[in-house]
Amino acid sequence: MLRDEEPSLISFETKEIPVPPDVIRQPSPPPVLAEVQDLIPAMPPQVSEAEHKIDVSSPDDLVCSKSPLQLHISTTLMENFMKMAKRNTDKNLETCGVLAGSLKNRKFYVTALIIPKQESTSDSCQTTNEEEIFEVQDKRSLFPLGWIHTHPTQSCFMSSIDVHTHYSYQIMLPEAVAIVMAPRDSSRNHGIFRLTNPGGLSVIRQCQQRGFHPHDPPPDGGPIYKACTDVYMNPNLKFDVIDLR
Repeated sequence: MLRDEEPSLISFETKEIPVPPDVIRQPSPPPVLAEVQDLIPAMPPQVSEAEHKIDVSSPDDLVCSKSPLQLHISTTLMENFMKMAKRNTDKNLETCGVLAGSLKNRKFYVTALIIPKQESTSDSCQTTNEEEIFEVQDKRSLFPLGWIHTHPTQSCFMSSIDVHTHYSYQIMLPEAVAIVMAPRDSSRNHGIFRLTNPGGLSVIRQCQQRGFHPHDPPPDGGPIYKACTDVYMNPNLKFDVIDLR
């Protein structure tokens, strides 16, 4: 749901880094398709684990064979998330957030960034009160549109834990995305990903392992996940930041 005039009633606090108001007001240019060469720089060719393999299609070849609906994200959402994550990032701890929003005219819009209570390590992050997240989404009639998290000490990729986490989002909504923020990766400091369909979804559906572990590639030889080329970075989109920590 886009709100052009009314201010947000939600605010958030941070102890160290002041963050701009949670409703982000942007100038008037129209939303543009986030082409993969601009939004997501190419991964280095040397990849050791099969699930790290990224298939970056051309801008004319949209990710996901079933043609998902457009997903719009504010051009400033990732920057604001990194400001909120700075305290953890400085300590080499991961931070995660939930992307939620609305459906209007057959387009999804991320209109809320929810920061849940969480426990973190240098290579993992786990929410500790999912009921609070559901309550926020229910009260605001929001769709769960994916999640965002940091890799403070690693490169920009989806780990085995990440792909299992994202599976639960994508089976509920094919348009759901996973955003990885990797500030120390000089070649690729962020990525927007989905599991491949049907290949990656099938592999993770059948995998019963937990923790960090290798995955075999899908039967078709493709990657387990892909970088999205059908996400729109929208300079007009306003969003609320809801910090539950």
